[in-house]
Amino acid sequence: MTSVITVPPSLDDHSFEQVLEQLASVPRDAKLVVDARHTRWASPYGLTALLTLGQTRQERPSFTVPDTEDTASYWARTGFFTHADELYDLHGSVPKARGGESSVLLEITPITRSDDVHNVVGRIQQKSQQILSKELNLEAKATVGFAMTLSEICQNIVEHAGCGGWVAVQTYTWRKRLANRRVVVIAVCDAGSGFRQSLESAPGFVRSDRWDDAAALEATVVRGVSRFRDPGRGQGIKGVRRYLSRWDGKLSVRSGTAKIAILPGWDDDLPLAEKLAPFPGSQVQDTKPERVSGSPR
Repeated sequence: MTSVITVPPSLDDHSFEQVLEQLASVPRDAKLVVDARHTRWASPYGLTALLTLGQTRQERPSFTVPDTEDTASYWARTGFFTHADELYDLHGSVPKARGGESSVLLEITPITRSDDVHNVVGRIQQKSQQILSKELNLEAKATVGFAMTLSEICQNIVEHAGCGGWVAVQTYTWRKRLANRRVVVIAVCDAGSGFRQSLESAPGFVRSDRWDDAAALEATVVRGVSRFRDPGRGQGIKGVRRYLSRWDGKLSVRSGTAKIAILPGWDDDLPLAEKLAPFPGSQVQDTKPERVSGSPR
């Protein structure tokens, strides 16, 4: 029997939960069709999470391409179909990727080792300087922290996931909450061990009375706990939090059955969501908005 998972018309970190809810009752070795025919838009998180979903299946799933030419063409420019072809049997009209200017700062890129992280940061640094200063009105020093943020989030895959993951960076106009301000979004997704299992692998780990995915996220993201005992380890996410707080940004991290968010004033997301549909690994999104008069500097 083949199960069909319907991708929502607009796919981001919130609506991807609809995909996972459909997936929860489907065994990993079952035949699966991921149907994106009616999807019209996807965020960097949505696209990298779809690739991560493909990684979790024991039997190669099928994927039906969006039937709107503009959507399919944009997904092609992000590199989605190039990577999806390695994970899915693609059905429908897959356009060839075309060059030219787009809102993609960094096309979808696999991360498996530290060299990949260095290459990603090097590729995006020059372009990000232009985008952050001209489109988001951020000071030049913000670009240094941006590269650090990108590096730290990607390095999390190398050190903790136990398998490869994906990163993508995009800038676009945010119409939902920011009154048409520009934002730059970093999305990093993997299907690895996740935060809870990573902390449980620490030498001398002792399980507390309340120990689950939510507790593991609170320990890592809020308190900077790490499975490494070296001084200074576990400070990567903490540094990302400080940077985003200074520039009025948002950090959200999903792992297992929970999701935690460090929220700026412009966002009304839940600080902590528990008992979500299970999904392996960790999925991280960093959202940085355009600076306007009165914003943090």
